[in-house]
Parts: sequence; structure tokens; C-alpha cells
Amino acid sequence: MAEEEQLADAPRVVGVLSALLERVVERNDAAADELAAGDAPASAASLAPASAFRATARPDISVRSYMARIARFAGCSPACYVVAYVYLDRLLRRGRRGRGRAALAVDSYSVHRLLITAVLAAVKFMDDVCYNNAYFARVGGISLAEMNYLEVDFLFAVGFDLNVSPETFGHYCAVLQAEMLRLELDKTPPTTTMTPAAAAGPRLHSCCLSEDDGAASSSSGSSQQQLAA
Repeated sequence: MAEEEQLADAPRVVGVLSALLERVVERNDAAADELAAGDAPASAASLAPASAFRATARPDISVRSYMARIARFAGCSPACYVVAYVYLDRLLRRGRRGRGRAALAVDSYSVHRLLITAVLAAVKFMDDVCYNNAYFARVGGISLAEMNYLEVDFLFAVGFDLNVSPETFGHYCAVLQAEMLRLELDKTPPTTTMTPAAAAGPRLHSCCLSEDDGAASSSSGSSQQQLAA
């Protein structure tokens, strides 16, 4: 309940994205733990590819609380969170295609650093006025040197591909809207039938929304308004 109160004043997209990421993290953590169990005494962290985004220990703060902290102090526009989601998807897709680095999973070791860096990149690209890296480092709970390094590593990881077309923005808004519908349906009696869009599941790492999957839906405009509310 405390986490829900933290997100009460944040744009709706913040709560939706945090819920999506939490489910992705839980899924990837479970997969890593199963893999580690079959390769004892190796741990889930040691089996993962080396990356600047991976912490040596799981942070104590939850994804939801971390997102609420970013939303409270970063002061960025709601569109930045959608764009940050696009950037995360691009980074993970390029990793799976083997473009110069090993694939990185969004799990409890990496999600916090990925989030603060993706939001930082999105704010600098989208908003006319934004805080500097030193401020974002304090918000994210990391050093300025680490924030600077993560930013550079992130930019190379996405191939400096920061432009987001209106069609792509609409695609990702639709995914987040489906997640928002899922969250609303979870609060209803179990007899409620879930729509195919809401049943699609989270779309990060192993199931991402492709930027090539057709044109934006006609409801993308309303999706953006709902997520920004």
C-alpha cells in the first residue's frame, strides 16, 4: 500500500511501466535461479554476462519504489517514460542480435541501473529543460562517475539510435495501455474475461514489441492521453 501511495501523484505511465518491469524481473529472476540450481555452486549473478548495469548484490529498493523516486525528483514529462521503455527494448534487442555485446536480462540485479540511465537518456532527448548527470546520480543512488559511465555505455548499446517516430511511440503506448488494462482486470472478480491484448504479457527481453510490427493503431492517441493522466 505504501508503494501505491508513492505512485499516487505520478503520471499513470510510471505505475504501469513499473508493474510491467516487476513482472519481467520476477520472470527473469526465476529463470536465472533455475539455471543456477542446475549448475551449483554457481549463482544467478555469476551466470549472467558481465555488464556495467549489473549490481553485485540485489538492491533493497523495489522497482515500484525506485520508479516513484525517479518520478518524484526527475521532473520529466510523461512521454519520457514511454521513450525510456523504447530505449530499453532497443538495447535488449541489439544484445540478443549479438551486436558487439552479450545479451542482458532485465532482472533484479540490472533493472535499477537500466531504468535511471534510460530515463536520463530520454529526458535529454525529449525535454527542453532537464537536470544534469550529478542530480540524476543522486536520484538513482549511484556516484556521478558511475552515472556518466552508464550513460556512455547505454548510448553505445543502443547504437546512438535515440530518435523515436510517432508510429513507434504509438506502438509502445499501446503495449503499456494493454498492461494498464491487465492491472485493472486484476482488481476485478476472476469471472471477468481478459481481452487478447491484456493477456499478451510483459514485453521486455524475451518478448518485446517490435518496431516493425505493422502501423500504429488508431487508438494510440487515446492511449497516450490515458498514460499521461
